[in-house]
Amino acid sequence: MPPIRIDELVAEHARALSARLQAHRAQLFAPDAQKTMRRFTSGEAAKLLGVNDAYLRKLHLEGRGPSPEIGKGGRRSYSTEDIWALREMLEAGAKTPGAYLPGRRGEDHLQVIAVTNFKGGSAKTTTAAHLAQKLALDGFRVLAIDLDPQASLSALHGVQPELDLSQGGTLYDAIRYDDPRPLREVIRPTYVAGLDMIPGNLELMEFEHDTPRILAQGGRGGAPFFTRIGEALGQVEGDYDLVILDCPPQLGFLTLSALSAATAVLVTIHPQMLDMMSMCQFLLMTSNLLGVVSETGGNMDYDWLRYVVTRYEPGDGPQNQMVSFMRSMFGEHVLNHTVLKSTAISDAGITKQTLYEVEKSQFTRTTYDRARESLDAVNGEIEGLIQKAWGR
Repeated sequence: MPPIRIDELVAEHARALSARLQAHRAQLFAPDAQKTMRRFTSGEAAKLLGVNDAYLRKLHLEGRGPSPEIGKGGRRSYSTEDIWALREMLEAGAKTPGAYLPGRRGEDHLQVIAVTNFKGGSAKTTTAAHLAQKLALDGFRVLAIDLDPQASLSALHGVQPELDLSQGGTLYDAIRYDDPRPLREVIRPTYVAGLDMIPGNLELMEFEHDTPRILAQGGRGGAPFFTRIGEALGQVEGDYDLVILDCPPQLGFLTLSALSAATAVLVTIHPQMLDMMSMCQFLLMTSNLLGVVSETGGNMDYDWLRYVVTRYEPGDGPQNQMVSFMRSMFGEHVLNHTVLKSTAISDAGITKQTLYEVEKSQFTRTTYDRARESLDAVNGEIEGLIQKAWGR
């Protein structure tokens, strides 16, 4: 049997897979189609705004705010743009600042949340995507940045990296050592009002290759590697309340720069022994490397660090033991709520959607409600930490 040229075989597989993915997207969407967010029922919109449905109906009848779309049976629905416009209108007349737009006020700092872990299967990207969308739906101005060369966060938001980013457009363009672009040039709006993003692709690996070369040359090339993401974010600091960083699943220069730019860290963890052992190594390596970064001037002052248990099955005895084990060691640093393992979340991912995007009718009611309540509880707990960091 003749030897296999692995480079040629892998290239052939990559081309075949890319073509199949492109065909899959063409089946789901027209060639010029863009992903759109579903419309929200008046009840859902009212819940997001923190008012009752009757009040929304009253606003509509009085001609105040955007008009909802009227469907079958007189059912009213709102787009995310409508909900955002309602927030702005209600905030203008609110007695308490931040009642409808809960983001930054006065001297509040930009919060940068790094979502990280280098063990695959910890639902890192799924957690980051749902967090970013829920924060935007709740009235925060959010920038989501995909730092993972695998680009799953980008794919979830309708970007196919090998096709849509052939001419660049990732964060690498803004943090590279030679001729970096302004960050605003690589930010793109999403189909969720209040949420912008910077997609990722394999180009991000160039930063891992460039940095050792620059370090070997004595650091020539401008700002040190660990400050480059933070300095780039400084260009748009006034435009956002929150930045969500979906970190790569390895502890390289890009992750260290992200952790140096962050004001908070969210570590996703699947409650199984192998995942716990992997996280132990991750924490040891992170502490050692961040210690070195700190000694050379990196900022290590964080608002908070939390572990979030993901893909949790309450009926699984060993998982319950692992969760109890974590809580006994880390105390308040483990979020009280967990992200449950759910077919609703995994099935939504098949069509590159989050649970906030899919129609509820696609699932049995109990399956959807259970998963949605779990995600909302986790994201709500994180929102509480965000407000606390602003001194509220």
